[in-house]
Amino acid sequence: MPRTDTTRSEPARWQGANWIARLSNLGLFLCVAASLVAAVLVIISTIDAERDQRAQAQKTNEILKELRNVGHAALNAETAERGYFITLDKRYLAPYRVGSEQYGPSLNRLRALIGESATARQRELLIDIEQLSAAKFDEISDTVGLIERGELIEARTRFLSDEGQEVMNRLRRSLAEMERIEQDVLDGAMARSAKAESRVLPLLGLLLLMLIGASALGLKQAAQAARAKSAEAHAADLSEARDRADLLARELNHRVKNLFAVILAIVRLSSRHAPEASEVTDSIAHRIQALLIAHDVTQGSTRHSIADLETLIETTLAPHRADHLGCTIEGPTVDIPSAKVQPLGLVLHELATNAVKYGAWSQNGSLTISWALQGPEPTLELQWREYSPQGCEPGTRRGFGTMLMDSSARQLQGEIARDFTPDGCHVRITFPLASEI
Repeated sequence: MPRTDTTRSEPARWQGANWIARLSNLGLFLCVAASLVAAVLVIISTIDAERDQRAQAQKTNEILKELRNVGHAALNAETAERGYFITLDKRYLAPYRVGSEQYGPSLNRLRALIGESATARQRELLIDIEQLSAAKFDEISDTVGLIERGELIEARTRFLSDEGQEVMNRLRRSLAEMERIEQDVLDGAMARSAKAESRVLPLLGLLLLMLIGASALGLKQAAQAARAKSAEAHAADLSEARDRADLLARELNHRVKNLFAVILAIVRLSSRHAPEASEVTDSIAHRIQALLIAHDVTQGSTRHSIADLETLIETTLAPHRADHLGCTIEGPTVDIPSAKVQPLGLVLHELATNAVKYGAWSQNGSLTISWALQGPEPTLELQWREYSPQGCEPGTRRGFGTMLMDSSARQLQGEIARDFTPDGCHVRITFPLASEI
């Protein structure tokens, strides 16, 4: 009987499996990279919208200032005209002379500010304002001339004709309409900025979830490849199969950490060029840093996809610990499956951040973290208790942190219950340790 050449068939199968694994990893990497590019584009568009809003606010304020200067100049000149007619005291003409010198430059600045971007209606109003201002000051100049020449009856006749009052009323209406148009332009810029900002957090949340899923899927693929190799290869090939699996896991780990580093660099660079967005970018950077910390904890051994719970808690709290902040951590040794380390790390990071910003550690209070295993499955029950001297209250709205914790609870296949009491905050986290691969 002819013999089957297994020395050739098995290497062929290994080569095919390696190509499939590499193509799968490449597709995963491209998916995460595309999400990263989309997030960066949204962040850039948000910053641009905020810059446009600030520029429009400054421009609108300057336009409103010049409009009011023109209105005040005309009103002061009219008041001076009436005062001079009543008293014949030329000192009353001082506001008129000042206004006649100021309204022309104000109109020039107004035309320069509105510029070529003005709408057809704005251009019409600007022409009306210029013509009505000139007509008003010409009318006042003629009346003052009559009074100076002693023609008081003629001057009185001009007053009673209400011609000047009609010009003034038309000027006021044109100025008011121009102000409303500019305010509408500013409101539109503010609305666009708010809309752009509202897109940032959901997209970044989706990106974070994709990174978590990518890490879990990559580790799952690496584990499956390692088990397939060890089951099919001969004893002499077992060491080589493990080395290949380790190399694949290290390569994926390196790519994931590079992605984290690129995301952090882009977010921090955006904050450097836009200080006004530092609060949003700092919050995003802290959450990405929490993912990186949780990911590093899972990489203690590439052959065992577990992480020690106490190590994960200590690593998460380390950046916030201080001698004057009380903290007690107690519980048995528990190994967390890698698929659940990152969502649990995100929850712990969110709780630690809230404790520093709003909870016990913001009031020099204390924190107690304890856990226990229950049932044959088993199920982990983790208690997070904050003791705040001044107490703490739940937020008035459902923020991004709350949505992130709810999403992490679904990934853990468990529950997260929060209770706020006069003594502080109590959070109970329960989830099964068993994780399907």
